[in-house]
Amino acid sequence: MPLRTVRSRIASAAFAAIATAVVLTGCAASSGDAASDVMTLRVGAVTSPATDIVEAAGAAIADGYEIELVEVSDYVTINNMLAAGDIDANFSQHEPYMQEFNAKNGASLEAVQPIYNFVIAFYSKTLTDIDQLPEDATVAIPNDASNTARALKLLADAGIIGLSDGIDPYAATLDDVVSNPQNLQFLSLEINQLNTAYDEADLVFQWPSHIAALGLTPQDDGLLTELDDRFALQLVVPSAEADSDATKALIDAFTSDEVRKVIDGNDTIEAAF
Repeated sequence: MPLRTVRSRIASAAFAAIATAVVLTGCAASSGDAASDVMTLRVGAVTSPATDIVEAAGAAIADGYEIELVEVSDYVTINNMLAAGDIDANFSQHEPYMQEFNAKNGASLEAVQPIYNFVIAFYSKTLTDIDQLPEDATVAIPNDASNTARALKLLADAGIIGLSDGIDPYAATLDDVVSNPQNLQFLSLEINQLNTAYDEADLVFQWPSHIAALGLTPQDDGLLTELDDRFALQLVVPSAEADSDATKALIDAFTSDEVRKVIDGNDTIEAAF
């Protein structure tokens, strides 16, 4: 049977759609009169490879469902859309980031399935080795709590900074930096703004999905790298829908052989299911 995976793009927190692309052909949902019996599940994603995974899941979704890929420009918007019911699920975040969003916004989103782990890294335009990091270097890191902590932990594990004794390193903040012998200057930015700091900062923390736009990979260009399965990218739905038949169909599709093939074809990620 023909499957429709619909692609649309959302530009901002105002949820303004800026484009609707072609309908892709796959192998599950029906057309014609039977199409009225098909439930369309709108799944938001920010960038590749998450968008590629959504499309692969669309090719594997069970009869009676189709997936509409909704491309969104940033991570706050994609959660606001899910909390507001404008999409049915999203796939662009790890569970700590989602929990932070819930706490700040009184939302009830739930991570229902880890899909892939990814290698995070620090990059530099001017340095070829982390030992070259100069005094007073500018270090660009994410400004959300979970990814700030992740960046600081990576620096602490490398012995570049020291964190307060007894704290949970996965909850570390800049206030917990008690040793900074090189007097690093931290620049906190949104994740999707970190690439812009690459030309100016001495060191930049970034996800592989974003740094790929600069032609860089963690394997070839990362000065400090880390893969931690607590930060696996998750399929996220409203808590009220966590046990629904539609969510079960999404989980089956996102853990399908079609999705695994996409993951296995990308050197910067690995399956988490």
